[in-house]
Amino acid sequence: MKKSRLLFLGPPGAGKGTQAERICGSAGLLHLSTGDLLRAEVAAETDLGKSAAAVMQKGELVSDELVLAIVESSLVKTSKGWILDGFPRTVSQAISLEKLLEKLNQQIEAVISLELNDDLLLERLLLRGRSDDNEDVIRHRIEVYKNKTAPLIDHYNKQDLLKSVQADGTIDAITDRIESILS
Repeated sequence: MKKSRLLFLGPPGAGKGTQAERICGSAGLLHLSTGDLLRAEVAAETDLGKSAAAVMQKGELVSDELVLAIVESSLVKTSKGWILDGFPRTVSQAISLEKLLEKLNQQIEAVISLELNDDLLLERLLLRGRSDDNEDVIRHRIEVYKNKTAPLIDHYNKQDLLKSVQADGTIDAITDRIESILS
């Protein structure tokens, strides 16, 4: 049976969001981008959204507990599979997420790690043309990702959930690689 409860990991610029949208569209899965979920809760002025907005207006990071509550709010409303994109980012977040998913009886079936060398990441991010994307900032973000995520990749590898996918080439080629792993 095709896997339908997935995490997408990868450095900035690896194409997590693009690939998650494509896989969700073709497989009928729910795309849970934590950034999008936070913005939606804030826009809808839910209790969770109001809590998140108060934290974000101070320029602080939303707590793991609040992000988990927002993820839980989406997961309890769906009976279909999902792709979680952008969370967890640390082993402690992963453990908290696993406890939540166990409670909901929705265990992770696979973790897709999109792999791309630093030069290609840099090139992609510079082409995006965002005002905050300059070479030094991008290189720093890649290093932060590597430092924080290496233990997370090891965590999922030990659980035999991690599947690495080369994220170079065309968008279609990358989607094909992911789909072949999930079949």
